[in-house]
Amino acid sequence: MRSIRERDYDDIPGTYVFDGERCRQGFALNMFCKSLDQAANREAFRESPDTYLANFNLSIEQRSAVASRDWLEMLRLGGNIYYTFKLAIFDGLTMQHVGAAMSGSPMNVEEFRAMMVSGGRPISGNRSVKEQLDG
Repeated sequence: MRSIRERDYDDIPGTYVFDGERCRQGFALNMFCKSLDQAANREAFRESPDTYLANFNLSIEQRSAVASRDWLEMLRLGGNIYYTFKLAIFDGLTMQHVGAAMSGSPMNVEEFRAMMVSGGRPISGNRSVKEQLDG
């Protein structure tokens, strides 16, 4: 799979902008996630995840991210949050569960919810990857 070229917005920590390149990269991953809209597909995936995933042209990295439910990695690999969230729903998770898992630090749902209610993540240290590296 060809790599995504670097963009200015790649400097935003933990953010994977769903641009045209990511859309092309993640097409199969997003189609897998979208397929979970149908009950028969959810049942087939539940019965045999590997067999069901073989119906889609996922990269090895995408298959691994799906298997481990690595939400940020799915986004990095071209997943669209609206499609990947269908997999979270399949698992019985809420957006807050996924948000906590993608927070970059061990955070449970209650901690994530409290952070968001109190105004969200602090801007200091979260403006750019370069800022995080330089301190």
